[in-house]
Amino acid sequence: MDDLLRDLLIVDGVSGYEENISKIIEYNLSHICNNNVVRDTLGNVIGTLKLGKCTKKIMITAHMDEIGMVVKYINEHGFIRFIKVGGINNSILPGKKVEIINKKNEHIIGIIGVKPPHIMNDNDSKYQLKSEDMFIDVGMTSKEQASKFIDIGDPIIFEPQAGILYESIHYGKAVDNRIGCYIMIKVLEQLVNKHDLNLEICACATVQEEVGLKGGHTAAFNINPDFALIIDTTIAGDTPEIKKETSSLKLGAGVAITILEACGRGAIITSKVRNFILNLARSNDISYQIDIIDGGMTDATSIQLIKSGVLSGILSVPTRYIHAPISVFDINDVQSTIMIATKIIEQIRLLL
Repeated sequence: MDDLLRDLLIVDGVSGYEENISKIIEYNLSHICNNNVVRDTLGNVIGTLKLGKCTKKIMITAHMDEIGMVVKYINEHGFIRFIKVGGINNSILPGKKVEIINKKNEHIIGIIGVKPPHIMNDNDSKYQLKSEDMFIDVGMTSKEQASKFIDIGDPIIFEPQAGILYESIHYGKAVDNRIGCYIMIKVLEQLVNKHDLNLEICACATVQEEVGLKGGHTAAFNINPDFALIIDTTIAGDTPEIKKETSSLKLGAGVAITILEACGRGAIITSKVRNFILNLARSNDISYQIDIIDGGMTDATSIQLIKSGVLSGILSVPTRYIHAPISVFDINDVQSTIMIATKIIEQIRLLL
């Protein structure tokens, strides 16, 4: 596995706590953008690459935050109560290994606990499992002891993991959306010497997407681009419990070109942009799939509504087990996304 990809997948960056992932992205963008990288007020990392006369401004964005938890309370016996940050299914939590990142950037290992089924009564079994019924066991025996290492408000991540499952199939923590960040960096590497494009490209790793599409909104307002390309993940439907009519996307079948999000409550890509991207994929023999999302939104939802409106496109990597401790993806789909994203920027004048 690529070292940069591994680093992006395993580093911590719960929504609102993106400092450590920001450092990695800022470092990599600085080398491409001649140190023209800033962090805005909310924490978005924005690298600007100027190619030629810069008559148009393009925004490439991928959110860098991940789902996770935050310490809410430490009881007298040293057990940790937490709240979820982002959409997490309670059923996946019991027994999971997590890491609490404290103010010294130390990682405190814990296990999410819940009452065993053996001692549940009839009332317990009737009700759906709730996160407030769970706790984190850090192996300490008192509040005084735990408080030496852990504070209220410390972020909690799932166990950092990344690797290759089989051949091109990869896995990792925080695939949503560190894959997008990886693609964004790789696209800039492809474009860095193409000064004849006459474009100002703003590569933006956004914060707090998982909790309300916040970073994309503020970054786009500041950048005010002529076109925005949003890169994210989407739900693969090639697992036993998902029907094809829910999602027909498959790992290894190419980049997912999104047309509509959240049944229209999210972004709806204009026919002008949609046809432009599809024609580029076909003419360049790039594998692709069409993505219609019943639920879920990307930063495009907020970005396209900035000021008088921003032409926007969405590219996604089909991913299994999104918003779980570990997700699975195909590196070939990542390469397809890099290829089409690069072509979109190279040919953007045909759209604008």
